[in-house]
Amino acid sequence: MRRIDAHQHFWKLSRGDYGWLTPELSTIYRDFLPDDLIPLMEAEGIVGTVLVQAAPSDAETDFMLSLANENAFIRGVVGWVDFESPDAPRRIAELATHNRLKGLRPMIQDIPDPDWMLHPQRDAAFRALIGHGLVFDALVLPRHLKNLAVLVDRYPEMTVVIDHCAKPDIASGTFEAWAQDMAALATREQVSCKLSGLVTEAGESWNREKLQPFADHVLAAFGPERVIWGSDWPVCTLAASYSDWCEATAALLQRFDAADREAILGGNAGRIYGLS
Repeated sequence: MRRIDAHQHFWKLSRGDYGWLTPELSTIYRDFLPDDLIPLMEAEGIVGTVLVQAAPSDAETDFMLSLANENAFIRGVVGWVDFESPDAPRRIAELATHNRLKGLRPMIQDIPDPDWMLHPQRDAAFRALIGHGLVFDALVLPRHLKNLAVLVDRYPEMTVVIDHCAKPDIASGTFEAWAQDMAALATREQVSCKLSGLVTEAGESWNREKLQPFADHVLAAFGPERVIWGSDWPVCTLAASYSDWCEATAALLQRFDAADREAILGGNAGRIYGLS
């Protein structure tokens, strides 16, 4: 099985643009770089990753692409571009010349305006993303899902991947509204969903039983051909180790046959992101 971790991060604190990463997050308030992840990947039989942005800056994307140049296991990069800038189309065209740049991700979860993605001023950036064959990684919360459906219908040719199952409130068990909105999005064939980030949303008291209904819903709605596995490492270590999440994943997917598990754990990432 060609297993791909389709959602992981690296950061170097001295770069200074991780506004959300504060000393209070003591477990992850340090540098995380390829040498930290490689042994964990090798232990789990993971052959490659998609490296995803963790800071809203051009410097972050340049940093990630430099790491991709130096590390063959980074099969793809999901970067950041200022979608509000008139210069966004030029910047997207420039980044798209790098063969590892596979997608873009504005940090929508941190933007106060819930309608941000629908503003007409974003149109040029979205059309440039589509024109260069890039994936739109949707870092959204449940409150954004109805707007995301509108966005998807506005750009039906855009490939969309929902990060972290849209971060459902697993800790409190809030399910129905999230489930309805996710099911509605799943009817759009160009939308896929990452099975990632669930342990963090469940909190330190997480267990497989808490995660199972949320994972089952996503798997039923999107089908095994549109669900993509990722670790969200090192953020996941706020609640679970890398190996803990891999073990939980195996339990969550145990009802699927080998072909479906292979798709979820690597094949779908390769196809949807166009990984080499």
